[in-house]
Amino acid sequence: MNEHVTMDAPRLSVPDRAISSARMKVERAAWAARYYRNFSREAVLAIAEAVARAGYEKAGHFADLAVAETGFGVVEHKKIKNELCTHELLDYYRDMDLVTPRIDKERKIVELPKPAGVVFALAPATNPVATVYYKAMLAILSRNAIVISPHPVAKSVSAAAARLLAEAAEAAGAPSGLIQCVEEPSIPLVQDIMSSDRINVIVATGGTAMVRAAYSSGNPALGVGPGNAVAYVDTTARADAAARCLVESKSFDNSILCTNESVVLTLDQNRGNMERALRTAGAHVCNEADTDRLRDYLFGGHGINLEAIGKSAAWIAERAGIRVSPSAKILVPVVATPGQDDFLFREKLCPVLTLTSAVDFQQALTFAKHTARRGAGHSAAFHGEDTARLVRYSQEMPVYRVVVNAPCSQGAAGFATYLPPSFTIGTGFAGRSSIGENLGPHHLVQWTRIAYGKEVPADLHEIDLSTVSSDRSAPRDLAVATPPAGREPSGFSRDDLRQLILEELRSLNGAGK
Repeated sequence: MNEHVTMDAPRLSVPDRAISSARMKVERAAWAARYYRNFSREAVLAIAEAVARAGYEKAGHFADLAVAETGFGVVEHKKIKNELCTHELLDYYRDMDLVTPRIDKERKIVELPKPAGVVFALAPATNPVATVYYKAMLAILSRNAIVISPHPVAKSVSAAAARLLAEAAEAAGAPSGLIQCVEEPSIPLVQDIMSSDRINVIVATGGTAMVRAAYSSGNPALGVGPGNAVAYVDTTARADAAARCLVESKSFDNSILCTNESVVLTLDQNRGNMERALRTAGAHVCNEADTDRLRDYLFGGHGINLEAIGKSAAWIAERAGIRVSPSAKILVPVVATPGQDDFLFREKLCPVLTLTSAVDFQQALTFAKHTARRGAGHSAAFHGEDTARLVRYSQEMPVYRVVVNAPCSQGAAGFATYLPPSFTIGTGFAGRSSIGENLGPHHLVQWTRIAYGKEVPADLHEIDLSTVSSDRSAPRDLAVATPPAGREPSGFSRDDLRQLILEELRSLNGAGK
């Protein structure tokens, strides 16, 4: 009996197929990165152009798929965001040379660019395709390989977008494996890959818990924090222009960008003007009863009601029991007195913008500072012409971006201002992030500096830098991006392979059911 039990018992424990597959992607990316790091600037730009073109042509298609799969946002707006992460993003960084060595003859320093290697990038469900486009483009421009782990809610469209970009890159001469996406993401998988010694840097965009996990993984990480942007409308502002900016920003893609305004703050003497201007701009300004209903619907369980994220104003109003015009673009609950305990002063990734007012600028500033601490290091907005107040507001607020007289959603992300276009907004020291600016390709490259002594003669003309990059593009032989025969990827042993094959065989013959 014991012998029979022993014979029937599984001799091998079957590994997690998704994790094993992801490890193989990372190994493949490591080989692609080693080859790609020597590409010339011309070759890099040619690949970037091809990827931008492919992404732009499919921007609308993937916008449709993203909304269908996640239920978040507006197709037309997602198409715009996808397009912005193609040619416009490339044009912004086109003149940033991260390939050519730099020589400073006066200081006798030679700088050699060193790409990170393999980038492991987390993508959120709220902006899935735009984030895939954006992070893939940063990796290409910085001569890195990238493995993307999408949010499970958006895994299908994210994987499809990554495949499109990968095919375009390879057709333009990139090594196979330069752009890859995890098909079956999970928390154990992400934790496993984040701690891999094959990962050189993690770019974490998503929830606070996942970003914190990236920082504690043991690998370098570039992460972000949540937003809770406060928009201050000064008495010197044109109320109608400010209201149009606020409604445009808060309704854009149903307000799922973390840069969107959460609270609009003005002075008591100006609140009536703002309410009228917001109505004219397409907002539904709530009375006291509607404000209470909205608060109960959004925060009845003390945390944000997840079903409201990325939904339209009319959709939310119907479920909250509020009668609004079908054309209402945003909902504006009014809280008469600013304070810190009201849930409506928290971040809301839906078209709900809380309006409140203060007795004077000092009270407004105090309230704004405390409110912004829930999204410390992120963004804020200022509407008005009083530059003294603008500077004081910017200095006192615990944020690293203040958008002036423009929509904060698009402005802080660099699409309505001249800030770097980005879908990874660094929150710096205030937000416990490693960077305080918008993430760009230069964050994925570091430089080795050859420095001569101050009093030592240095003939920099004799230095041969031709080996730093070459004019070659990748051969069509895919072996350049895969490990040599007989060598096992790090963390993926022969036993793992045997177990995976055994599982496949059992599934084919019906065993193990």
